[in-house]
Amino acid sequence: MPIPNVLVQLAPVLDSVAATAGAATGQPADLRVWAYAGFVTIVLALLALDLGVFHRQAHEVSLREAAGWSVVWVSLGLLFSLFVWAAYDRHWLGLGIETAAYNPAAFADPSAPLVIQTTVAGWEAAKQYLTGFVVEKSLAVDNIFVIAIVFSFFAVPPRYQHRVLFWGILGALAMRGAMIAVGAELVMRASWVLIAFGVFLVATAVKMAVVRSEPDPARNPIVRAARRFLPVHPGFDGQRFFTTVDGVRHVTPLFLALVMVEITDLVFAVDSIPAIFAVTPDPFIVFTSNIFAILGLRSLYFCLGAMLGRFRYLKPALILILLFVGVKLLLLSVPPYLQPAGALLGLDLGDHRPIKIGTAASLLVVVGLLASAVVASVLWPARPDEPDHRVRRLGHEGAPAPARREPD
Repeated sequence: MPIPNVLVQLAPVLDSVAATAGAATGQPADLRVWAYAGFVTIVLALLALDLGVFHRQAHEVSLREAAGWSVVWVSLGLLFSLFVWAAYDRHWLGLGIETAAYNPAAFADPSAPLVIQTTVAGWEAAKQYLTGFVVEKSLAVDNIFVIAIVFSFFAVPPRYQHRVLFWGILGALAMRGAMIAVGAELVMRASWVLIAFGVFLVATAVKMAVVRSEPDPARNPIVRAARRFLPVHPGFDGQRFFTTVDGVRHVTPLFLALVMVEITDLVFAVDSIPAIFAVTPDPFIVFTSNIFAILGLRSLYFCLGAMLGRFRYLKPALILILLFVGVKLLLLSVPPYLQPAGALLGLDLGDHRPIKIGTAASLLVVVGLLASAVVASVLWPARPDEPDHRVRRLGHEGAPAPARREPD
């Protein structure tokens, strides 16, 4: 796979930087800190450019603008796979050296450790990144429904919604980074954690299939606590999260909406982060694919929020994706523990090898499920007398709080 001209031109420079840093630190783990720092710096710069230049003035995001930004963010996410390929292939900043990976020997020898530190090739890393990006992007779609409910409940004017989502992304960046760091360390120290991840994903898929209820912001304990202990202004004060009335600092409904968006992302991160560990235990791949997937969530919300109700088969596809990655994790993690578990019960279950579903096959399954859901929704749309229950939720039945009028 040829490297684009820009990477060809940058390769000597990056090789020189990596060599200089390597001479200073000497350890791949120390080098990778600079890889994380560089990635976070680029993301923060992109977000600052987004809010400080392109969205400095609050305005309602049009469908055309949202579609354009969606293309930009998705393109950046896909193009980053080329950097992953080149960086792991040339081992820039220690990437690909002493990297967490699933042990191929474990699929032949049940006694071999499931997760090891080894050298990961550039093409394999790129496949893992792309698969993780697609999985995380697909699971993020369900988040859009809940964000729409939150904005409807708090009657957030469309021109202020981008600001809430922007700061929500910053919070998600910190929360997901911490969760991924903890998860990666747990997987390296105790591979049985993957069993817990797999069971949780399967249980979540079953719950999504069986339970048909939507979150009610009015009953959220954190929102209720905020309303109880913080002075809440009844109306909006422009795009401010705080306002001062008679010398007393109040939070605005925009702040409560931000709190709910952060809570929503935390809940979805608990689902999506274990899902990508079914692809790879490499924390850099997990982190970067996760962040690029949610970076475009704001524009995707404005682009698809009003149309997602038409894709009636998207929810079943997301359930199947969760179920697939959950089963994939269980096939990978459970077999080595069957013999010791049987011994505790006085049973001889024999030696069993982990079963690994390849990265390319996983990518095809996820993309195939999403494409099938979209095509099926277009070919067999919902009847007019059967509106999607989520769409109803965004109407008058789904807005328990009256719309607040922005003060003059």
